[in-house]
Amino acid sequence: MHGALCIIYYLCTQNVDIMNENVITSLQNERVKRLVALQQKASERRKAGLFVVEGMRELMHCQASGYQVDTVFVCDDYQPSGNAQFSVPGTQLFHVTPPVYEKIAYRGSTEGVIALVRERRLTLRDLNLSASPLVIVLESVEKPGNIGAVLRSADAARADAVIVCNPLTDLYNPNLIRASLGALFSVPTIACSSDECIAFLKQKNIQILTAQLQDSSLYYDVDMRQPTAIVMGTESTGLTDIWRQAADVHIRIPMLGAMDSLNVSVSAAILLFEAVRQRMH
Repeated sequence: MHGALCIIYYLCTQNVDIMNENVITSLQNERVKRLVALQQKASERRKAGLFVVEGMRELMHCQASGYQVDTVFVCDDYQPSGNAQFSVPGTQLFHVTPPVYEKIAYRGSTEGVIALVRERRLTLRDLNLSASPLVIVLESVEKPGNIGAVLRSADAARADAVIVCNPLTDLYNPNLIRASLGALFSVPTIACSSDECIAFLKQKNIQILTAQLQDSSLYYDVDMRQPTAIVMGTESTGLTDIWRQAADVHIRIPMLGAMDSLNVSVSAAILLFEAVRQRMH
């Protein structure tokens, strides 16, 4: 565990002394209802400015990236080796019974920890780019799991940012957070329009590489050592014309089988690590 984190987490052999008012036992409790609504509805998340984080690993990444934790819910029975104690300055802590935890948990293996966290919606102006930035742009990618997987690859490749253009899913969707394993918090992630993104990339002199089959070069023949944005669309429709026209280079991954495309998260990983390979030499 990182000592600088506000969350202090340790396993103990003694039962935790909990005041009765900090224990939630009813499925009809208003806090339980609110948490479930925040999980299920993007409109509720935007209205409250809160989202749900499950699991100790994800919560640690969240805290390390400067997000403000509002409320923590702990189920001692789901702790891996007994009870857990938390100290989260400025937050509320509630212990919940197993039936309540099963109600509020989006997935099973989350170490008995669920938190409500304050949103932090970044804009393009908030980006602090490196000298030779590497950016992933996703246009209208709908599946939260795909965006989450792209974020994991972006974190591994130390990309400067992931920009989601014309988003069709909320960036704080629980499936997206789960698929990213917390990379949503470690990689600056922006939602904006394609027009805004293109203007930003042009202003920053970042070359635009669009992944497409038509009129394209093999990806490993393109110089990615310079400031680069790798742009990908959906598997079904690809990129819109605005990106094709804005591109400096069209690139493709060779397809040797019967299929003509890869999952967007797989394509992102291949292209990101080609950039990493080039930049290491």
